[in-house]
Amino acid sequence: MTGQEFLQILHVAERLKDTPRHCTTSKGRIESVAEHSWRISLMAMLLKHEFPNADIDKVVRMCLIHDIGECFTGDIPTFRKSDLDRDIEHTLLMQWVSSLPQEIADDLSVLYAEMNAQQTLEAKLYKSMDKLEAVIQHNESPLDTWEAHEYSLNQTYAFDTVAFSGWLTQLRQDILQETLSKIDQGSNNSFICT
Repeated sequence: MTGQEFLQILHVAERLKDTPRHCTTSKGRIESVAEHSWRISLMAMLLKHEFPNADIDKVVRMCLIHDIGECFTGDIPTFRKSDLDRDIEHTLLMQWVSSLPQEIADDLSVLYAEMNAQQTLEAKLYKSMDKLEAVIQHNESPLDTWEAHEYSLNQTYAFDTVAFSGWLTQLRQDILQETLSKIDQGSNNSFICT
């Protein structure tokens, strides 16, 4: 890979800094896809000792690249995203991947195939982090930024995804307790320490 090829990859990925997501931060600012990707990568890194049989470095790589397709389509919340939207995003992403230097294209193609298949522990962990982070972020965002359907969605989302792991299922229960407490208090307060 040449330096110029390296820079071109970074220039495409930089778009994620300006690609807004559906959710807001604890201060009510619209978050970017890049911020979401960073935090799920951090979440994965923190699980190293909880999942000693997992290749956590691979999980972090999956988390880092999981939303690059949104450079081309923007972010569409999961509850609004259609199969056609997914197909378009996948097609544009794979066109871009195939244009990259061969060794990078090969690396990314292998990772995306594993992520899509959802068969390995690493792929399941990445997908769990992706979904759990969204629920955590909603808990941290002001209630007045929630859509009406998100009150129930935040109570049910991702339980099926984490069911393979007792530890993640308990984490999801803990997140649910934060959701219920936030709703019960009718509070715009976040769970951020000051």
